[in-house]
Amino acid sequence: MVKERARILVVGGGYVGMYTALRLQRKLKRELGRGEAEIMVVTPDPYMTYQPFLPEAAAGAISPRHVVVPLRRVLDRCHIVIGEATGVDHAARTATVRTLATEEEGTGGLRIAYDELVLAPGSVARTLPIPGLAEHAIGFKTVEEAIGLRNHVLEQMDIASSTRDPAVRDAALTFVFVGGGYAGVEALGELEDMARYAARYYHNIRPEDMKWILVEASGRILPEVGEEMGRYTVSELRRRNIDIRLETRLESCADRVAVLSDGSRFPTRTVVWTAGVKPHPVLAATDLPLNGRGRLKCTAELAVDGAAHAWAAGDAAAVPDLTAGEPDRECAPNAQHALRQARVLGDNVVHSLRGEPLETYAHKYAGSVASLGLHKGVAQVYGRRLKGFPAWFMHRTYHLSRVPTFNRKARVAAEWTLAGLFKREIVSLGSLEHPRAEFELAAGGKPSQDPPHDPKGSS
Repeated sequence: MVKERARILVVGGGYVGMYTALRLQRKLKRELGRGEAEIMVVTPDPYMTYQPFLPEAAAGAISPRHVVVPLRRVLDRCHIVIGEATGVDHAARTATVRTLATEEEGTGGLRIAYDELVLAPGSVARTLPIPGLAEHAIGFKTVEEAIGLRNHVLEQMDIASSTRDPAVRDAALTFVFVGGGYAGVEALGELEDMARYAARYYHNIRPEDMKWILVEASGRILPEVGEEMGRYTVSELRRRNIDIRLETRLESCADRVAVLSDGSRFPTRTVVWTAGVKPHPVLAATDLPLNGRGRLKCTAELAVDGAAHAWAAGDAAAVPDLTAGEPDRECAPNAQHALRQARVLGDNVVHSLRGEPLETYAHKYAGSVASLGLHKGVAQVYGRRLKGFPAWFMHRTYHLSRVPTFNRKARVAAEWTLAGLFKREIVSLGSLEHPRAEFELAAGGKPSQDPPHDPKGSS
């Protein structure tokens, strides 16, 4: 039994937010039924995105709607508020939230009171002041960006196939990816695989006509899979005629020309930015303690250090790694830790409400798997190194076991099975970005080319 009625506010609907809320509604089932507890989840989207499947969604191997989990269905005992938390006053136990309704009403932010706070807003893309980046680049953190990138790549192939201008053709068939981590390498590998397959249906485009360039500022890619597997990945990608530029930075992409720090210049219509992430801006709008990197200082029990009734995990939290053997070592901000931290966090919130001892979080990193396209991958798990088909198969098996809900597991498995029996889809639905353009033109108006208003802001 909880000591008194508890209002629990979960900020964020990603890995940590969804799994923590799911844990809470299971552990507090009786209290929720009796009205002794309330769980509210504030999230910019009504779904949780399983990000490891974004590269396959971009390549068309998985339907985009199957890489997201509807929160209202999974968290049926929670109150879901679609909005963006813009500030937290923990001293007053209130959070300010901007919703679609407050935008329409012009009333400013909605103030929500709470007793227990779980901060799990995740991260946003870490960008640099590079000329042309905001105007021409695209990120790769959301399902919308994955869909947009797929449509964009196929659209560039259409442009290259129909133009008579060699300069336009060359720019359309040049694809620059910045960042050699998971997101960049997997997105590049899957999309290059898709484009190479699609080229067989174009009468004047061959796979060797396309330029795929990966730019990485450090001296290695995929550091999570180890140095040896990182070198193998570089060799494998170069065998596919992918240009890997290590210890190189993007200095400008203004005027649709990618200028690299080694002096190279590539006219291109595609720049994909995957060069890291940073904590969500809402953390700076709180009165909670942050470390030098802008993440919340947390204890091993996943409580915010020095702030009672405040909890955090995932990308937003600096959690000590008890398995590292180093006093200042922190858990890496990745999905493997986030999923496990969410379970401990949910349990500890319940323990706190019931006056029970708290658990500590300790998980030794098991390893990493990465896909490099269909039937290609690398992995390092518990010290064992795999590459090629075995690593690709392990990548699919692992993530299929981790994607939430049986519904999504079954749908993804069915799509993979059908993909093995039929040919790839190579359809571009670029009109999704401007769905009213044709009607506006038919109605006598001028179709707008501006992107629609995004109520989520930087997220």
